[in-house]
Amino acid sequence: MVPRWLPPVLVLLSLLAGGVLEFAFGQPPAVEGLERLTPEERAVVERNLERWKRLRPDERQRVLENYRHWRSLTPEQRQSARESMQRFRALPPQEKGRILEDFQRWNELSAERREELQQAYDRFQRLPPERRERIVQRQRQFQALPPEEKERVMRNFERWQRMTPEERRALRERQRGREGREPGQGGPPPR
Repeated sequence: MVPRWLPPVLVLLSLLAGGVLEFAFGQPPAVEGLERLTPEERAVVERNLERWKRLRPDERQRVLENYRHWRSLTPEQRQSARESMQRFRALPPQEKGRILEDFQRWNELSAERREELQQAYDRFQRLPPERRERIVQRQRQFQALPPEEKERVMRNFERWQRMTPEERRALRERQRGREGREPGQGGPPPR
């Protein structure tokens, strides 16, 4: 004989089991790779789950690398990055496009070339402010030249590069002797 309380308990258990299964089937499938993330990274992904799901695996990897790099920055570096991003967002669309194109070209450079350019930039930053300003001013003047004049300047620069240190020194001395009589004539400025 079956106790009177058993059928209602079985009905209740079947309803409960059905509800649990329905809840389980209603959940989105687990996102692949979440188990490999740190708890902090997992929390960030879960806050942005829909965007994360739309990313390809290589994009997810890039996002993780960027996030880990961000976490490694000092608070001052993070603040500087935030300010740079605000300035970028405030730029006109054409300027943003130019910057993104420049960034794309930078990423396409070989690691060796990027290192060379970074070293040159670091050397430039170590120059006294007045010397940096002179260089920037000359660059602006060069950019404003007509194409044929730019070409002439570049030919002269290449010739300068091929000169020995002694030849450069002699040219500088000749230039100093002519200063004041023939404005705008002569070789590159002394280094």
